[in-house]
Order: sequence, then C-alpha cells, then structure tokens
Amino acid sequence: MADLISEIQALEAEAAAAIAAAADAEALAQVTQNFTGKKGALTGVMKQLGSLTPEERTAVGKAANTFKAKLDELLAAKEKQLTESKFASLAETEFLDLSVTPPEFSQVRGGVSSGHTHPITQTQRRLEAIFTSMGFSIVDGPQVEDDYHNFGALNFTDDHPARDMQDTFYTVTGHLLRTHTSTVQIRALESMKPPLRIIAPGRVFRYEEVDASHEHTFYQMEGMIIDRKVSVGNLLHLMQTLLTEVFGREVDVRLRPGYFPFVEPGFELDMKCLVCNGAGCSVCKHSGWVEVLPCGLVHPNVLRSAGLDPAEWQGAAFGLGLNRLVMMQHGIEDIRHFMAGKLEFLRQF
Repeated sequence: MADLISEIQALEAEAAAAIAAAADAEALAQVTQNFTGKKGALTGVMKQLGSLTPEERTAVGKAANTFKAKLDELLAAKEKQLTESKFASLAETEFLDLSVTPPEFSQVRGGVSSGHTHPITQTQRRLEAIFTSMGFSIVDGPQVEDDYHNFGALNFTDDHPARDMQDTFYTVTGHLLRTHTSTVQIRALESMKPPLRIIAPGRVFRYEEVDASHEHTFYQMEGMIIDRKVSVGNLLHLMQTLLTEVFGREVDVRLRPGYFPFVEPGFELDMKCLVCNGAGCSVCKHSGWVEVLPCGLVHPNVLRSAGLDPAEWQGAAFGLGLNRLVMMQHGIEDIRHFMAGKLEFLRQF
C-alpha cells in the first residue's frame, strides 16, 4: 500500500512539471491523457487495488482523489495563464487602429463594403435638410408616451370615437407606444414660444395587421407652423414645394377632406402612385393613389391646451409617412422589406 501511495505522489510531481512545461492547450490535453486517461499512469496504479485489503484500498483511493483534485487545479490555472498570454500577444501583434480606413475597406467591389445608412434614414435626413433650409427646427420626444400627450392634448376626448381609429400598444402601467409624432408637437408647444416652425421625425407604433402597405412599426415626420396668420394656401404651397424637392419633379396630387381631431379643417393629400404610375398595385391598393400627407389647420382646442389664444395664434400641421415615401421614391412594392434585415435588399441603396 505504501508503495502505491508513494507512486501516486511521484505521479503528482511529474504531472505538475508536465503542466508547467505545457506551451498550449494541446499539450495540456496530452497531460490529462497521460495521467488520468484510460491508459494513463494513474489508471495503471488503480488496477492494483484488487490485491489490497479494504482499509488499504480506502487509503490509496483517498491519495488518488487528492491527486486528481490537484491535477484539475493545476490544469485550470495553466489554461487561464495560456489564455491570458494569447490575448496579450494578439493585442500587441494584431492591433487594429479604427481611426484608419484600409484601402480595401473603402472599395465596394473587390473588397469589403463599409456599409451605409438605411434608406429610411437617408430620406429622413434629406427631408430634414429641406425643412431646415426653410427655417424649421428639428424636435424629438419620447416613444413611450402618456395618454394626455398622445390623445387628450390633441383633442381626443375620453369617449371620442376617433380613439377607436388608433390601434394602440398599451403598457401595464397605462402608458402607450406613441401612435404618431404629433405627441412631440404638443411637447414643443408646451416648451417653446411662438412663432415657430418645427418638424418631428421618429418611430411610431400601431397594432396593425401587417401586409404589403402596413406595418406595426414605421416612421413619420410631422410638422407644425404656429404664427399669427396661417392659411390653407400656405399649407398647400409648403406641401407642393416639399414633394417637388423630394422627387425632383412635379408630382400629381389630390386633396380630399379628411378627419383628424387635432386639425380643422383637415385634409388628405394623396399623390399618384409612382410604383405603378397610377395603374393600380398592392402598394396603392389598386386605387392608383397613395396617401402621403394628412394635414390641416391646427384645431383651436389644441392651441388652448398649450396655453395659446386661438384668436391671436393660428397653426398648420402635416404628417409624412416616411416608409411610404421611400416606397414611392424607389418603386418598392412591399413595406415589410424595411424591417426584414435582408442585406440583398439594403445593399441596393
């Protein structure tokens, strides 16, 4: 028995030396195999237990377990040391200066593309440039809103039937995901003094049945003008100028009466579908026209909720659906492409 215990202790010293000399993970694996594998040195020792008394087998087994525990401890420490050494070496030899663009990264063909902004972001930034050139300021607000800013301040009374027109995501706390960026306009009226010109681009949410022309998450850009004299003529001129700038040519539009609680009078400004050129397709629901610009004069109640006197101040408001606008620009037939995350689609822009 004493000879077997001495042999195990000798194996422990031998294993410790082998682990210390190991230069990589493969060498450590070989140490494990040599000492505790099926044909390892410790296995050979344990095969001799059959000739011992029960008390002797217990003592040798205890020595073997101590050896295994020590071996595991030494292997774990060495593995950690090798890993840290490897990453330290990589940090020195494979340092990547992110401030320098290698030539191949600037080449789209024959190299690696550095990527670009999403088509909706491209259009949003272009619109922002157009509006800021006309004296508008860009404002932002929370996407998780309260009922007052999403409905109440916009002339939606508690029992107003128009609330049923908004399919809304509510939280358990009573808050909601904003259904339009008109909420930002209300917050701007509360914090800014007129006269003012603002646009509020951003993401909005509706509990929609998703199809080729509807998404549950999409992007809007709403705008508002507050001044002492604002007319429908001012609004239409602004919208026509905007669409001409966006598409680089005159576009066919039509104006229909529209109902929105926060404007009076309200209008729907439609443009002829550029995907099918008015012939009818899934984007325009085969009508030949696409709704792009709900608009109107700001309702007096909205002005009052912001502390403004409707007898002194007037306003015009409008909203752009950015997803649909991009679809018109590029002839995209399905709104679901924007959120699909498919590189073959995004690389076209």
